Amino acid sequence: MLTNEEEKLSVYVEPDEPTIPDEVTKDTPVESLNLNWTEKQLPQKKRTKHVHGLHPYLGKYIPQLVEIFLRKYFTPGQTVLDPFAGSGTTLVQANELSIYSIGYDISAFNVLLCRVKTDSYDVKKAEAEAKDILEKTRSVTQPGNGQLSLWPTVSPDIQIPQTEDDYLRSWYAPQALRELLTYRQLIENGEYEYKNLLRIILTRSARSARLTTHFDLDFPKKPQREPYWCYKHSRTCSPTEEAFKFLKRYTIDTIRRVSEFRQLRTDATVTVYHADSRMADVPPVDGVITSPPYVGLIDYHEQHAYAYHLLNLNDNRHREIGPAALGSSQKARRQYQQDIAQVFQNVTKNMPAGAPVIVVAGDRHELYPEIARMAGLEEDVVLQRHVNRRTGRRSGEFYESIFIWRKP
Repeated sequence: MLTNEEEKLSVYVEPDEPTIPDEVTKDTPVESLNLNWTEKQLPQKKRTKHVHGLHPYLGKYIPQLVEIFLRKYFTPGQTVLDPFAGSGTTLVQANELSIYSIGYDISAFNVLLCRVKTDSYDVKKAEAEAKDILEKTRSVTQPGNGQLSLWPTVSPDIQIPQTEDDYLRSWYAPQALRELLTYRQLIENGEYEYKNLLRIILTRSARSARLTTHFDLDFPKKPQREPYWCYKHSRTCSPTEEAFKFLKRYTIDTIRRVSEFRQLRTDATVTVYHADSRMADVPPVDGVITSPPYVGLIDYHEQHAYAYHLLNLNDNRHREIGPAALGSSQKARRQYQQDIAQVFQNVTKNMPAGAPVIVVAGDRHELYPEIARMAGLEEDVVLQRHVNRRTGRRSGEFYESIFIWRKP
């Protein structure tokens, strides 16, 4: 039988009656929250609703989980902080609920993605711009077009620039790279208002157009140039040699997602900083909801290497916390604890006493109780939830912890 202290620190609810996010209020007992949705109860379409599915991103938490804790611990007009903004899940969900939000991330691509997801658009104009650049790219790069001279900013027989880096040359077939570079050049030379939105269409297309196997888009190790046996399709497949079909597909999908979010978007401000939350000058906030990087699991810059090379973004991978490249040795874990604790020490300085700090983490190394102690935060309760893992070829049982801390 558990003691009262043990019950406080580890609450697990069987997955019979999962919590419905929009039914949660500030009065909902935290012990009653059941976060163990099955695939049938919460399918991927709902987990990647509207702009949450604007671009693939490994390691993000689902919006329904964030919504529950926003409803439980925040009210409209308050401000929530995410010091590891990632793909912007906290920021998007906060805006839906009229809660102001602030996000920090050291990844230039993550910041770009967050800003694109949370920006306010004239959807008709965004659609017109996306279709315009797509048509110009088609006219320049696709065979059988007789209007190439209409677009003097891009040569009709554009060649892969000799100054282009080796990564792009290695990971893309010549035609695919030609199409991507044409689209990129049209963004830079065109008079488009929503250039960042177009850049996300470009990078999403670049991810799919790489010379890799269909079943290994998440962690490709080397370019695939020959036909291969495809585990995803159970047949022999060949790597893609073009990008335009993806540019077209994701143009349509992006406008649809932006339009869907436009119907839900509120006037609550969203501010995203490209900065290290260990030392950033953080303004007063009412609490934190975040999912820090897991120690030794993902190289966050590397997963979007194509975007950094294609958009010439500043690469700050040397400042990542807990990157996979450093492993999960005892030394790596200790450094991880110090770095994460430093973040929470910094971002909670201007928070009121009693403010919530909600942290979603896969803590299989049991690092977070000590992180809370190092950061000077009081542990309120810990929830455990089962996570469905169905992306790529990953499978198996996986649990994550939701730590609910308070500032003393």
